[in-house]
Amino acid sequence: MTNHWNDLQNSDCILIMGSNPAENHPISFKWVTKAQRAGAKVIHVDPRFTRTSTRSDMHAALRSGTDIAVLGGMINYILQEKRYFKEYMVEYTNASFIVGEDFGFKDGLFTGFDPVTRSYDKSKWAFEMDGNGVPKQDKSLQHPRCVLQIMKKHYERYTLDKVSSMSGVSVEDLKQLYTLYTETGTAKKAGTIMYAMGWTQHSVGVQNIRAMAIIQLMLGNMGVAGGGVNALRGECNVQGSTDYALLYHILPGYLKTPLAGQDTFEQYNKAFTPVSKDPKSANWWSNYPKYSASLIKAMYENDDPKDAYNYLPRLDSHKASQYSWLPLIDRMADGKFSGALIWGMNPACSGSDSEKTRKALGELDWMVNVNLFTCETSDFWKGPGMDPKSIKTETFYLPCASAIEKEGSVSNSGRWMQWRYKAQEPQDGVLTDGHYFHELWEELVHLYNEEGGAYPEPITHLTFNSMCEADENGHYHFSAQQTARLCNGWFTRDVEVKGKKFKKGQQVPSFAYLQDDGSTTSGNWLYCNSYTDEGNKAERHDSTQTAEQAKIGLYPNWTWCWPVNRRIIYNRASCDPKGNPWNPEKAVIKWNGEKWVGDVPDGGWAPGTKHPFIMLKHGMGQLFGPGRTDGPLPEYYEPLECPVDNHAFSKQLHNPTAVHFEDEEKAVADERFPFVASTYRVTEHWQTGSMTRWMSWLVEAEPQMFVEISPELAKLRGFENGEKVVVESVRGSLWAIAMVTDRIKPYKIAGKDVHMVGMPWHYGWVTPKGGGDSANLVTPNVGDPNTGIPEYKAFMVNVRKWKEGDA
Repeated sequence: MTNHWNDLQNSDCILIMGSNPAENHPISFKWVTKAQRAGAKVIHVDPRFTRTSTRSDMHAALRSGTDIAVLGGMINYILQEKRYFKEYMVEYTNASFIVGEDFGFKDGLFTGFDPVTRSYDKSKWAFEMDGNGVPKQDKSLQHPRCVLQIMKKHYERYTLDKVSSMSGVSVEDLKQLYTLYTETGTAKKAGTIMYAMGWTQHSVGVQNIRAMAIIQLMLGNMGVAGGGVNALRGECNVQGSTDYALLYHILPGYLKTPLAGQDTFEQYNKAFTPVSKDPKSANWWSNYPKYSASLIKAMYENDDPKDAYNYLPRLDSHKASQYSWLPLIDRMADGKFSGALIWGMNPACSGSDSEKTRKALGELDWMVNVNLFTCETSDFWKGPGMDPKSIKTETFYLPCASAIEKEGSVSNSGRWMQWRYKAQEPQDGVLTDGHYFHELWEELVHLYNEEGGAYPEPITHLTFNSMCEADENGHYHFSAQQTARLCNGWFTRDVEVKGKKFKKGQQVPSFAYLQDDGSTTSGNWLYCNSYTDEGNKAERHDSTQTAEQAKIGLYPNWTWCWPVNRRIIYNRASCDPKGNPWNPEKAVIKWNGEKWVGDVPDGGWAPGTKHPFIMLKHGMGQLFGPGRTDGPLPEYYEPLECPVDNHAFSKQLHNPTAVHFEDEEKAVADERFPFVASTYRVTEHWQTGSMTRWMSWLVEAEPQMFVEISPELAKLRGFENGEKVVVESVRGSLWAIAMVTDRIKPYKIAGKDVHMVGMPWHYGWVTPKGGGDSANLVTPNVGDPNTGIPEYKAFMVNVRKWKEGDA
């Protein structure tokens, strides 16, 4: 999230697309309505008419999975009508960069596609370089291969009629949407986007967000108050969990997991350290070796980082098709895992094609589920269709302390690290996650010391006790405060950096002081500055701010925000090249002749000396982004299950690089499964319901699995409101209560009526009795090629009357 929650109040237009914040992120919606009262327009683009829609100035209903059609149409509109903020776009984006002659696009495929590997050779998308190795530019934007001209050609296909024919949004609504939002493409206005899993859970999820990032860059809405591309996290610490690498391809601070063949620390750093010859590019990732060395030193403080690097595991590749959730479960189903630690998850309900997931769990020799309560995963062997006698898996359930039974930090959507305090002790000797991990490590070290084993050093050399405190008996116990200190990092010896002297054990003041020689630790470079010698900044509750900061509500002394307490990322883009705010009334920062004042700037360089997008190699916002798995520009593809066998934009029906399994059937224009389906959340339940389905007052409010059906579909199939029906797909089926509602309408797609249904995904068979089962029994095993996230939001089903004998 580029901005922060209360910055939403500074927007002139808020586009809510891929989320339903009034119901699922209600705290955020407080700031939406505040902006609206100040004159902002609120637009909701969503397949359903929800509580968010009721408070919006405009609602446009689109067929789920067609976001890129709508967003591509907006890009085309901006280009054709010249609604872009030209000075911002020329100075701060790669609109003027010249793309190499190898680049091309034809029939839905970019150049460099290999149909055998289903992957692209990205070198075909490179920029032309001058003699100094700097990308060539044409700031007049007239060169036929400059990014702007390539985009014009690419998106000219996205006409209002074509967009309408695939999305189901009327031409009139599209015009209104495009006109309203693009009015923010001026210096004095700002627009923001609020998205959530309605955008990410698609086989084009990353490109959904890329499309909106392109729009925001063209309109000059990045780095400014009331702007940005803002992800609404589904839990209070989802941002923190990704910062700390709960994904296979990253280490804390978004460093890369080493790959096979990167045998030395030098090879590893070289592979992931970008090089820019542009003297005006800060190219901040050039500091990669400092951050990686400090991370390794935090894990193995007694080893040289060059040696300890060898303790890290390796991947064969970073491809989502190899290591993400879907291929993991597929290999488990094939019996290729002996055991699994499933921590704080309930994949028997949350995983796509839950029937396959449940069967996969039965192929393990052992499984440990750590959770607050027993759930469909811990007890999978008792579930529907299971024969306990035939399941070999030895299962263990470990109860874990809840959030209110432990202290520690959470990092919210806006990147604010906030400290929580323990409200009560855990019951009956239950431990926190940190305590369990520490005890597990202690026991492994003990076993290695007692029994030996192949290559024990990655475990025995870990300095895990750096995250702990010793009791009066000298035994170490996990400590959240000490862990936070280590995440910030300290100096391992007396050293001088940038003319300042530091003592061994002193906290590193910010990531600008991290070193690549083992003299610093930092468990996460992004959080370096959060726990300095001044103390734990996440505990701060000081609402004071300067008059300039108060104009936009920065509150810089309230908790702490990564990086280095910067509240709005890329904030130097909020000023012109001379350091004057584009919009003085809502200035994020400004140059006072000697330094930047306001927010913490994205680097303290004087105006005009460094490009503002410091985390990108060339320092410019990427309209053309030559790094994604499925292309440098977002392109429209149908979901891998869809109601049509062709679409209006190209001959390529689906994302050619999407994660899927050839041997699994998919419903494409299949008369057996004629209805588009999507899953979503309700306010009363949480995730798979592992916590909320034990609460009688919440079950009373939302007691059973239901499916939303339009009156037109109910009439077509003869359903009554409240009737029990069966929802079925290629993969499986479940029963649900029919909710006949005007909140869902049929669409006119390529001249045909296409119906859509929607289901919550919070239910499961464990509890309550008669509550139904998971919607994921019918969702497909397909996903985004960049992330591997499954396509929960668009797939094909049939809905029929329930009869005796149905599950």
